[in-house]
Amino acid sequence: VQLQASGGGLVQPGVSLTLSCAASGLSVNNYSMGWFRQVPGKEREFVAAMSWSGGSTYYSDSGRFTISRDIAKNTVYLQMNKLRPEDTAVYYCAAQGQSPTQGWARWRLRVLSEYDYWGEGTQVTVSS
Repeated sequence: VQLQASGGGLVQPGVSLTLSCAASGLSVNNYSMGWFRQVPGKEREFVAAMSWSGGSTYYSDSGRFTISRDIAKNTVYLQMNKLRPEDTAVYYCAAQGQSPTQGWARWRLRVLSEYDYWGEGTQVTVSS
């Protein structure tokens, strides 16, 4: 399984940026997919997630970020609007399968340790 995140870069505050996560070895419509971010010295934190069915989405900052997927391309996206300097981080995508005990419980989507596969991450720097 590989999750390849891309689309990061250096952008100015206030602009939009869309990250991509291309999956291979799994189907994004069979896994719940999440985006997390991490800055040096801090723990990796939840940003957004989409349930395996695609019917539910969850965010840490509703309104600015949107998670979506293209099943045909087996790719998940994170659209980020009105970027702020505090959004600067390495962004990671992750895939979460069904738990044998918890199933597809929604609380699992925000928890790092509940994800089975991780990508390498893409750097987003927001600076003027």
